[in-house]
Amino acid sequence: MDWASVAGVLLALAGVIVGQMLEGGKVTSLLQPAAFAIVVIGTFGAVLLQTRFKTFVRGLRMLRLVFAPPQDTRAALAREINAWNLAARRDGLLSLERYMLSSKDQFNVKGLRLIVDGIAPEKLRQLLDTEITAYETAERQAVRIWESAAGYSPTIGILGAVLGLIHVMENLTDPSKLGAGIAVAFVSTIYGVGLANLFFYPIANKLKAIVTQAVHQQEIAAAVFYDIATGDHTRVIDERIATLMREH
Repeated sequence: MDWASVAGVLLALAGVIVGQMLEGGKVTSLLQPAAFAIVVIGTFGAVLLQTRFKTFVRGLRMLRLVFAPPQDTRAALAREINAWNLAARRDGLLSLERYMLSSKDQFNVKGLRLIVDGIAPEKLRQLLDTEITAYETAERQAVRIWESAAGYSPTIGILGAVLGLIHVMENLTDPSKLGAGIAVAFVSTIYGVGLANLFFYPIANKLKAIVTQAVHQQEIAAAVFYDIATGDHTRVIDERIATLMREH
Protein backbone atom coordinates (compact mmCIF):
# COMPACT_ATOMS: atom_id res chain seq x y z
CA MET A 1 0.00 0.00 0.00
CA ASP A 2 1.27 3.44 -0.96
CA TRP A 3 0.29 5.38 2.15
CA ALA A 4 1.43 8.65 0.58
CA SER A 5 -1.31 8.31 -2.03
CA VAL A 6 -3.88 7.51 0.65
CA ALA A 7 -2.74 10.52 2.68
CA GLY A 8 -2.94 12.69 -0.44
CA VAL A 9 -6.58 11.75 -1.03
CA LEU A 10 -7.45 12.37 2.61
CA LEU A 11 -5.68 15.73 2.67
CA ALA A 12 -7.41 16.81 -0.54
CA LEU A 13 -10.81 15.97 0.90
CA ALA A 14 -9.93 17.48 4.28
CA GLY A 15 -8.86 20.74 2.66
CA VAL A 16 -12.23 21.17 0.98
CA ILE A 17 -14.27 20.07 4.01
CA VAL A 18 -12.31 22.12 6.56
CA GLY A 19 -12.44 25.16 4.31
CA GLN A 20 -16.20 24.80 4.01
CA MET A 21 -16.55 24.53 7.79
CA LEU A 22 -14.29 27.52 8.46
CA GLU A 23 -16.49 29.60 6.18
CA GLY A 24 -19.46 28.62 8.32
CA GLY A 25 -20.98 26.34 5.71
CA LYS A 26 -22.42 22.88 6.23
CA VAL A 27 -20.59 19.83 4.93
CA THR A 28 -23.91 18.35 3.85
CA SER A 29 -24.38 21.22 1.40
CA LEU A 30 -21.51 19.74 -0.63
CA LEU A 31 -23.34 16.43 -0.98
CA GLN A 32 -25.45 16.79 -4.09
CA PRO A 33 -26.18 13.45 -5.80
CA ALA A 34 -27.55 15.16 -8.90
CA ALA A 35 -24.41 17.25 -9.37
CA PHE A 36 -22.20 14.21 -8.74
CA ALA A 37 -24.10 12.14 -11.30
CA ILE A 38 -23.91 14.87 -13.94
CA VAL A 39 -20.16 15.40 -13.54
CA VAL A 40 -18.93 11.82 -13.02
CA ILE A 41 -21.22 10.02 -15.46
CA GLY A 42 -20.89 12.77 -18.04
CA THR A 43 -17.11 12.87 -17.73
CA PHE A 44 -16.57 9.14 -18.09
CA GLY A 45 -19.13 9.01 -20.88
CA ALA A 46 -17.11 11.57 -22.83
CA VAL A 47 -13.87 9.68 -22.12
CA LEU A 48 -15.40 6.41 -23.28
CA LEU A 49 -16.62 8.09 -26.46
CA GLN A 50 -13.05 8.99 -27.44
CA THR A 51 -11.40 5.75 -26.27
CA ARG A 52 -11.53 2.12 -27.30
CA PHE A 53 -13.42 0.10 -24.71
CA LYS A 54 -10.45 -2.21 -24.07
CA THR A 55 -8.18 0.77 -23.42
CA PHE A 56 -10.81 2.40 -21.20
CA VAL A 57 -11.12 -0.72 -19.03
CA ARG A 58 -7.34 -1.06 -18.87
CA GLY A 59 -7.05 2.52 -17.65
CA LEU A 60 -9.65 1.95 -14.95
CA ARG A 61 -7.82 -1.17 -13.77
CA MET A 62 -4.59 0.79 -13.53
CA LEU A 63 -6.15 2.93 -10.81
CA ARG A 64 -5.17 0.31 -8.23
CA LEU A 65 -1.50 0.98 -9.03
CA VAL A 66 -1.85 4.45 -7.50
CA PHE A 67 -2.56 2.94 -4.09
CA ALA A 68 -0.81 -0.43 -4.52
CA PRO A 69 2.11 0.29 -6.87
CA PRO A 70 4.19 -2.51 -8.42
CA GLN A 71 7.02 -3.81 -6.29
CA ASP A 72 10.46 -2.34 -6.90
CA THR A 73 12.15 -5.08 -8.92
CA ARG A 74 15.40 -3.25 -9.68
CA ALA A 75 17.50 -5.25 -7.21
CA ALA A 76 16.05 -8.54 -8.45
CA LEU A 77 16.69 -7.54 -12.06
CA ALA A 78 20.27 -6.58 -11.21
CA ARG A 79 20.85 -10.02 -9.71
CA GLU A 80 19.34 -11.69 -12.77
CA ILE A 81 21.53 -9.65 -15.10
CA ASN A 82 24.64 -10.72 -13.21
CA ALA A 83 23.51 -14.35 -13.39
CA TRP A 84 22.80 -14.14 -17.13
CA ASN A 85 26.16 -12.54 -17.84
CA LEU A 86 28.09 -15.06 -15.76
CA ALA A 87 26.30 -18.05 -17.29
CA ALA A 88 26.74 -16.77 -20.86
CA ARG A 89 30.49 -16.23 -20.39
CA ARG A 90 31.11 -19.44 -18.50
CA ASP A 91 28.79 -21.91 -20.23
CA GLY A 92 27.83 -20.22 -23.49
CA LEU A 93 24.65 -18.53 -24.70
CA LEU A 94 22.62 -21.75 -24.79
CA SER A 95 22.96 -22.00 -21.01
CA LEU A 96 20.54 -19.08 -20.72
CA GLU A 97 17.68 -21.39 -21.60
CA ARG A 98 17.23 -22.43 -17.98
CA TYR A 99 16.79 -18.79 -16.97
CA MET A 100 14.30 -18.32 -19.78
CA LEU A 101 12.20 -21.22 -18.48
CA SER A 102 12.23 -19.97 -14.88
CA SER A 103 11.68 -16.24 -15.49
CA LYS A 104 8.23 -14.79 -14.73
CA ASP A 105 8.78 -11.56 -16.68
CA GLN A 106 7.56 -12.00 -20.25
CA PHE A 107 9.88 -9.33 -21.62
CA ASN A 108 12.93 -11.02 -20.11
CA VAL A 109 11.69 -14.37 -21.39
CA LYS A 110 11.52 -12.96 -24.90
CA GLY A 111 15.00 -11.43 -24.68
CA LEU A 112 16.56 -14.65 -23.41
CA ARG A 113 14.72 -16.70 -26.04
CA LEU A 114 16.07 -14.50 -28.84
CA ILE A 115 19.60 -14.98 -27.52
CA VAL A 116 19.19 -18.75 -27.18
CA ASP A 117 17.71 -18.95 -30.68
CA GLY A 118 20.82 -17.27 -32.07
CA ILE A 119 19.13 -14.16 -33.43
CA ALA A 120 21.63 -11.59 -34.70
CA PRO A 121 22.34 -8.92 -32.05
CA GLU A 122 21.14 -6.02 -34.21
CA LYS A 123 17.92 -7.82 -35.07
CA LEU A 124 17.49 -8.80 -31.41
CA ARG A 125 17.75 -5.17 -30.32
CA GLN A 126 15.31 -4.10 -33.01
CA LEU A 127 12.73 -6.68 -31.93
CA LEU A 128 13.06 -5.73 -28.26
CA ASP A 129 12.79 -2.02 -29.04
CA THR A 130 9.59 -2.73 -30.97
CA GLU A 131 8.25 -4.66 -27.98
CA ILE A 132 9.06 -1.76 -25.65
CA THR A 133 7.39 0.75 -27.95
CA ALA A 134 4.23 -1.36 -28.18
CA TYR A 135 4.09 -1.76 -24.39
CA GLU A 136 4.68 1.93 -23.73
CA THR A 137 2.09 3.00 -26.28
CA ALA A 138 -0.60 0.72 -24.83
CA GLU A 139 0.14 1.80 -21.25
CA ARG A 140 0.20 5.52 -22.02
CA GLN A 141 -3.06 5.29 -23.96
CA ALA A 142 -4.65 3.69 -20.91
CA VAL A 143 -3.24 6.40 -18.62
CA ARG A 144 -4.53 9.07 -20.97
CA ILE A 145 -8.14 8.36 -19.94
CA TRP A 146 -7.39 10.04 -16.60
CA GLU A 147 -5.86 13.05 -18.32
CA SER A 148 -8.91 13.24 -20.56
CA ALA A 149 -11.22 12.99 -17.55
CA ALA A 150 -9.35 15.89 -15.96
CA GLY A 151 -9.88 17.92 -19.11
CA TYR A 152 -13.56 17.15 -19.48
CA SER A 153 -14.79 17.30 -15.88
CA PRO A 154 -14.56 21.11 -15.38
CA THR A 155 -16.58 21.65 -18.55
CA ILE A 156 -19.12 19.02 -17.50
CA GLY A 157 -19.26 20.83 -14.15
CA ILE A 158 -20.21 24.03 -15.95
CA LEU A 159 -22.85 22.06 -17.86
CA GLY A 160 -24.24 20.90 -14.51
CA ALA A 161 -24.26 24.50 -13.32
CA VAL A 162 -26.27 25.57 -16.36
CA LEU A 163 -28.73 22.72 -15.80
CA GLY A 164 -29.12 23.85 -12.19
CA LEU A 165 -29.85 27.40 -13.30
CA ILE A 166 -32.39 26.14 -15.81
CA HIS A 167 -34.10 24.35 -12.94
CA VAL A 168 -34.09 27.63 -11.00
CA MET A 169 -35.61 29.54 -13.89
CA GLU A 170 -38.35 26.95 -14.29
CA ASN A 171 -39.36 27.33 -10.66
CA LEU A 172 -39.19 31.07 -10.10
CA THR A 173 -42.79 31.02 -8.97
CA ASP A 174 -42.01 28.37 -6.33
CA PRO A 175 -39.35 29.72 -3.93
CA SER A 176 -39.17 26.39 -2.10
CA LYS A 177 -37.50 24.79 -5.11
CA LEU A 178 -35.00 27.53 -5.87
CA GLY A 179 -32.48 26.45 -3.25
CA ALA A 180 -32.06 22.96 -4.69
CA GLY A 181 -31.43 24.27 -8.20
CA ILE A 182 -28.89 26.84 -7.04
CA ALA A 183 -27.11 24.20 -4.93
CA VAL A 184 -26.79 21.87 -7.92
CA ALA A 185 -25.48 24.74 -10.03
CA PHE A 186 -22.65 25.72 -7.70
CA VAL A 187 -21.76 22.25 -6.41
CA SER A 188 -21.53 20.90 -9.98
CA THR A 189 -18.76 23.41 -10.66
CA ILE A 190 -16.99 22.41 -7.46
CA TYR A 191 -17.18 18.73 -8.40
CA GLY A 192 -15.93 19.36 -11.92
CA VAL A 193 -12.92 21.48 -10.94
CA GLY A 194 -12.23 19.53 -7.76
CA LEU A 195 -12.21 16.09 -9.37
CA ALA A 196 -9.97 17.32 -12.19
CA ASN A 197 -7.30 18.95 -10.01
CA LEU A 198 -7.49 16.92 -6.80
CA PHE A 199 -7.91 13.45 -8.32
CA PHE A 200 -7.82 12.97 -12.08
CA TYR A 201 -4.62 14.91 -12.87
CA PRO A 202 -2.70 13.51 -9.86
CA ILE A 203 -3.78 9.96 -10.76
CA ALA A 204 -2.63 10.45 -14.35
CA ASN A 205 0.75 11.83 -13.28
CA LYS A 206 1.29 9.00 -10.79
CA LEU A 207 0.48 6.37 -13.39
CA LYS A 208 2.75 8.03 -15.96
CA ALA A 209 5.64 7.85 -13.48
CA ILE A 210 4.96 4.13 -12.93
CA VAL A 211 4.89 3.46 -16.67
CA THR A 212 8.09 5.45 -17.20
CA GLN A 213 9.87 3.39 -14.54
CA ALA A 214 8.75 0.13 -16.12
CA VAL A 215 9.84 1.27 -19.59
CA HIS A 216 13.27 2.33 -18.31
CA GLN A 217 13.81 -1.09 -16.80
CA GLN A 218 12.85 -2.76 -20.06
CA GLU A 219 15.23 -0.49 -21.97
CA ILE A 220 18.11 -1.42 -19.68
CA ALA A 221 17.23 -5.11 -19.95
CA ALA A 222 17.15 -4.80 -23.75
CA ALA A 223 20.58 -3.15 -23.72
CA VAL A 224 21.92 -5.97 -21.52
CA PHE A 225 20.55 -8.65 -23.85
CA TYR A 226 22.31 -6.90 -26.73
CA ASP A 227 25.56 -6.72 -24.73
CA ILE A 228 25.38 -10.41 -23.87
CA ALA A 229 24.61 -11.38 -27.47
CA THR A 230 27.61 -9.39 -28.74
CA GLY A 231 29.90 -10.60 -25.95
CA ASP A 232 30.54 -7.05 -24.76
CA HIS A 233 32.84 -6.34 -21.81
CA THR A 234 31.51 -7.13 -18.33
CA ARG A 235 32.27 -3.57 -17.31
CA VAL A 236 29.63 -2.33 -19.76
CA ILE A 237 27.01 -4.53 -18.13
CA ASP A 238 28.12 -3.37 -14.68
CA GLU A 239 27.49 0.20 -15.80
CA ARG A 240 24.01 -0.79 -16.98
CA ILE A 241 23.30 -2.21 -13.53
CA ALA A 242 24.60 0.95 -11.85
CA THR A 243 22.27 3.05 -14.02
CA LEU A 244 19.37 0.78 -13.16
CA MET A 245 19.94 1.16 -9.42
CA ARG A 246 20.20 4.96 -9.68
CA GLU A 247 16.67 5.24 -11.08
CA HIS A 248 13.91 6.52 -8.81
